[in-house]
Amino acid sequence: MRIHAVQSGLVTIKNCQCHGKGRGTMRLVNTILDRTWTEPLPIYSWAIEHPEGIILVDTGETARAMEPGYFPWWNPYFQMSIKPCVQPEDEVGFRLRALGIEPNDVRKVILTHLHTDHIGGLHHFPNAEIILSRREIELTDGWRGQLRGYLTHRLPEWLSPRLIDYEPKPIGPFPESFTLTKAGDVFLIPTEGHTGGHLSVLVQTDGLSFFFAGDASYTLQLLLDQIVDGVAQDEETSRETLKRILQYVQEFPTVYLPSHDHGAAQRLAERTIVSV
Repeated sequence: MRIHAVQSGLVTIKNCQCHGKGRGTMRLVNTILDRTWTEPLPIYSWAIEHPEGIILVDTGETARAMEPGYFPWWNPYFQMSIKPCVQPEDEVGFRLRALGIEPNDVRKVILTHLHTDHIGGLHHFPNAEIILSRREIELTDGWRGQLRGYLTHRLPEWLSPRLIDYEPKPIGPFPESFTLTKAGDVFLIPTEGHTGGHLSVLVQTDGLSFFFAGDASYTLQLLLDQIVDGVAQDEETSRETLKRILQYVQEFPTVYLPSHDHGAAQRLAERTIVSV
């Protein structure tokens, strides 16, 4: 099984978005008011060349995010907290072709959550099965969904995703999971907190676990430090998720791969496990 890091541009976010400050709603307020920004962070998707077909975890950002008016002017989440930098040639479809993978060859696309820098490249995959948690799609409804940072009006009109309900099959400290492949080596696990329906993808092969974490934490170090981000929809649930992930990587040799970690691609290439 071959796994590829696929980078679709960069994103800059508030420092308080990475290192949440305060409790409750003050975390978001402090993020919005923060005037300091991170260095540009990568936007990673992950292509898994599985014997049952190519699986893509997330689709990165679209170059359209650079256009005036793409983000709603009235929403402080976008206007104050995120600066993408993506050119058309950075989009996931073009990046996959550079690896010798045609977008139409992708069989399944798993979305960790529905923030724009994880779904912006969906339009490249009209023939793939799109998979996400049922809870995540429920949270996008109405004006509350927009305030949570969902741009549902930017989703492709053809989108009809497969919605996952977890099964009572524990994996390590996670009480529920969903087995995606017939081989029983790719699992979806609930990692809510950053969003209410956030999921992660776990691949177990060659005695290793590859943990595709989305935004459960922005970096490996933030996981190790157990830092809840500044825009988490549910702070306490996020803390519990981080505890479970840390317990998992302590129990099993794991390559930990968040979507915005500068070191993630190198850890993947070198199969570097988490050292706690």
